[in-house]
Amino acid sequence: MQIAIVLFDRFTALDAVGPYETLGRLPDAETVFVAEERGPVRNESGNLALVADRTLAEVSSPDIVVVPGGPGQTSQMENETLLDWLRTADATSTWTTSVCTGSLLLAAAGLLDGRRATSHWLALEQLERFGVESTGERVVTDGKYVTAAGVSSGIDMGLTLLGRIAGDEHAQAVQLLTEYDPQPPYDAGSPQKAPAHLVEEFRAKSRFILR
Repeated sequence: MQIAIVLFDRFTALDAVGPYETLGRLPDAETVFVAEERGPVRNESGNLALVADRTLAEVSSPDIVVVPGGPGQTSQMENETLLDWLRTADATSTWTTSVCTGSLLLAAAGLLDGRRATSHWLALEQLERFGVESTGERVVTDGKYVTAAGVSSGIDMGLTLLGRIAGDEHAQAVQLLTEYDPQPPYDAGSPQKAPAHLVEEFRAKSRFILR
């Protein structure tokens, strides 16, 4: 089984690394980072790079597709090289997944038409503009499409899909070995729980641009 994690300039690191550390622990699976060109791809702050060992053209039919989000997603919305690859890969994939605003790229490729999906809370309205039934749920499964909400929820998505493929006990083992037992110091991880002034501040600063 081949898992292809897509990289593009200014992606959010945890969007890619969360599924890598969970879903990437499938037995006998090969996890590859892919991009338009081989080599390092920088995250949104520019101070971290993951290495794409293969180009999109070299990985045409992965079993699982993982699309992260991040500020760089905006400039990819009209990147036909990437969108065409997503359509081609999706035609034969067993699972097509996303984290955060990666679902906007799936939507831009026409893969989520009429489906339920999620994204970062700031991007849910934009997702609906593509004919997607957006939901604030942390992980949404609709057919073979599994979308996760913002950033850290990619870990949950990976564990969810891991359980579907390899069984609950294997997923539980991965959760145990990675010691994924969240006990955050604050209860502000969603717009329903966070201080209202913070929610409004980030809504005002949001720069999602869809064409």
